[in-house]
Amino acid sequence: MTDYAAVRSNMVESQLRTNKVTDPDLLDAFMQVPRERFLPENLQGIAYVDQDIPVGNGRFMMQPMVLARLLQAATISASDSVLDVGCGTGYCAAVLARLASTVVAVEADAGLADRAVATLTALVGTKVKVVNTPHEAGYSSRGPYDVIVLGGAVAVLPATLTDQLAIGGRLVAVIGAPGMVAQATLVERLDAGISRRVLFDAAIQPLPGFAQERAFVF
Repeated sequence: MTDYAAVRSNMVESQLRTNKVTDPDLLDAFMQVPRERFLPENLQGIAYVDQDIPVGNGRFMMQPMVLARLLQAATISASDSVLDVGCGTGYCAAVLARLASTVVAVEADAGLADRAVATLTALVGTKVKVVNTPHEAGYSSRGPYDVIVLGGAVAVLPATLTDQLAIGGRLVAVIGAPGMVAQATLVERLDAGISRRVLFDAAIQPLPGFAQERAFVF
């Protein structure tokens, strides 16, 4: 039988700490959340590999290192309200629930949303609100948000999401057009408008719902 606690600890030590993830609260959140619980039973044995893992219907759980570096760049505090866009089966939302005050997780796939609700309810109670809605729409009725996290790569970033950031809010996403090198990016909403800063190159699976013709380009 797999000792998931030991494998989880190895993930934190060998994949996260060695790749510039240093925030103690974030590392503790990754240590506490059982990643295997968010995967189908036949894939739980590979829950902690350093790669994207399929969760069904063409969707993937983001590799731990990329997710951790994105969340670290978002500088999430205990008072923050967070929107998790494309939550899949809910793993990122569970990590966020250990860092922030409130978490809204949107998921366009109804089946994945149902799985997320079941697993998150068992692990974090009512701390996360899961909403079955198109990814690009976000969930403005609970905004504005201090932090927005995108659960997959997108070609462009729509204004429908950046408009849901509070002043001083941060959005983290992997952005890149097909055929180009995608880049983990920090977007901030300032009094003067929107700014963005490239963090690092990242190759992760795409998040559906972000067609270029419907999006705002910086």
